[in-house]
Amino acid sequence: MSNPTPNKIRLGIPKGSLQDATLALFKRAGWNIYADGRSYFPSIDDKEIECMLIRAQEMARYVDHGVLDAGLTGIDWVVESGLNVTSITSLTYAKQSRRKVRWVLAVPEGSGYEKAEDLEGKTIATELVGVTKSYFEKKGVNVKVEFSWGATEVKPPMLADAIVEVTETGSSLKANRLTIIDTVMESETHLIASQAAAADPWKRQKIEQLALMLRAAIDSQAQVGLMLNVQRQHLQKIIEVLPALNSPTISELSNPAWVAVNTILEESTVRDVIPRLKAAGATGIVEYALNKVVL
Repeated sequence: MSNPTPNKIRLGIPKGSLQDATLALFKRAGWNIYADGRSYFPSIDDKEIECMLIRAQEMARYVDHGVLDAGLTGIDWVVESGLNVTSITSLTYAKQSRRKVRWVLAVPEGSGYEKAEDLEGKTIATELVGVTKSYFEKKGVNVKVEFSWGATEVKPPMLADAIVEVTETGSSLKANRLTIIDTVMESETHLIASQAAAADPWKRQKIEQLALMLRAAIDSQAQVGLMLNVQRQHLQKIIEVLPALNSPTISELSNPAWVAVNTILEESTVRDVIPRLKAAGATGIVEYALNKVVL
C-alpha cells in the first residue's frame, strides 16, 4: 500500500463490530461510505478522503506507521498498543449504545473470588493482555495472563480462572454465569491521527473538520429541539423551566403580546419539561429531531 498523499487523507474505518455503527455515524455527519462486503476499500462521497477497513485492534499500528493518516478505534486498543498517536477527539458510541464500554474482571459464579487479590497465582484470559498485566502489577498480584483469540466468556473455569473482557451491558457475561468483580478500564472510540498528519496543516484541518461533524452528529443523538409560543407576560416562567443548552432563542410574533421560544434540551428531560411548560402557559409546543449540534 502506498504512502498517504498530499491533499488527501487516508482514513481507517473499524472493521467488525463497530463497522455498522461507524458508517451510520458518518452518514449522520454528512458523509456516505459504501462498503460492498468484499472490498477492504469502501468508497466515500468525498474526493479528499480514501477509506480502508482495518480491525480496531490494529488501527493504532497503521496510523503510527503512517500507512493511514487517521482512523477510528477504541482508546483501549491505543493504550494496549503503546504507540504514539494523536487523539483528535473522543466519540462516545459503541455497537449497541451511546455509552462507554468497560473492560471488566469477571469470575465464575460461586467461585469464591471477590476481588483481584483473590486471584493470586491464577490464570486470566483476555484479548487486552498489556493493560491486564499492568492492572494486576499495580495491585501487586501475581497472575498468568494469557491471550484469548475470542469466545473469552466460555473459558472459565476449565481454561482460565477469570477473564478480562469488554462489555456494554454485561448480558453476555451473565448468560455465561460470570460475575463482574472490578472494572479494569473504560473505553470509547477516538478519532486518532499520525504525528505526521497532525503536523501537516492541510491534513490537520481536514481531520479536525471530520472530528467537528462526527462530534456534532453524536451530540445531536441525545438532544432534541423544542419550539413553543407563549404570552410575553409568562415568558420568564417558561425560561425558568427550560434546562437549555444555551439561552433560548426568543422571536417576535405578529401579535406583539406573544413570542416564540426555540431551544435545545436533553431528550431524557422532555417528558418532565413539556408538562411543566404547558402549566407555565406555553402553547403550540413542537419537539423535533436534530441532525447535528455544533457546540
